[in-house]
Amino acid sequence: MSFELMASMMCADYTNLGREVIELEKAGIDSFHIDIMDGRYVPNFAMSLNDLKCIRSIAGRSLDVHLMIKHPIDTIGLFTENLKEGDTIYIHPESEEHPSTTLQKIIDAGMVPGIAINPGTSVESVRIMLRIVKKVLVMSVNPGNASQVFLPYVREKYDQLLFLKDDIGFEVYWDGACSADKIQEYAPLGVKGFVLGTTLLFGKQSSYSEILKEIRGMSFEI
Repeated sequence: MSFELMASMMCADYTNLGREVIELEKAGIDSFHIDIMDGRYVPNFAMSLNDLKCIRSIAGRSLDVHLMIKHPIDTIGLFTENLKEGDTIYIHPESEEHPSTTLQKIIDAGMVPGIAINPGTSVESVRIMLRIVKKVLVMSVNPGNASQVFLPYVREKYDQLLFLKDDIGFEVYWDGACSADKIQEYAPLGVKGFVLGTTLLFGKQSSYSEILKEIRGMSFEI
């Protein structure tokens, strides 16, 4: 079974960020998930433009940039000019008065457009944007901090999006409290990729290679 694994780099060891990128690539990570927080859209600051530049300069794999900032239209150029064609940028629809304009700028820059959906955001409220984006990042925790607990009512949102994705043409991604049982349950249902943080990947005794090998070797019921 094919699914993508993305490393949540806000959980990485910042005393050796470059080494973390290299070790994760050797271990077989599919992409690097970059959480940009401005302290306004979410009550936290996490990762900066310089962090993004550092990782982009080292990484051979793609970057998934998750903008948890107010009015990304004002600064979207700072991110697109420091990424490569094919990298992904997610915005939160609530952060912008006209999110479709920001998404079009992402498309025009050669990036993959995506939206991130908070636990309290309904699928119905963003349904028209599903025809613009290629990726939908579903937050299974409230955005802003790592090491949170999965919110079970988000399951209904995954079910709704998985029902719509093939007809409209987008992929569904999991972000937040991603445990092994969630991958086992939702990868067979069609979730394309999973953001791995402290629940499965970072701060463990096992190496990144051992962890990723174990995840990819799990048994699945189809």
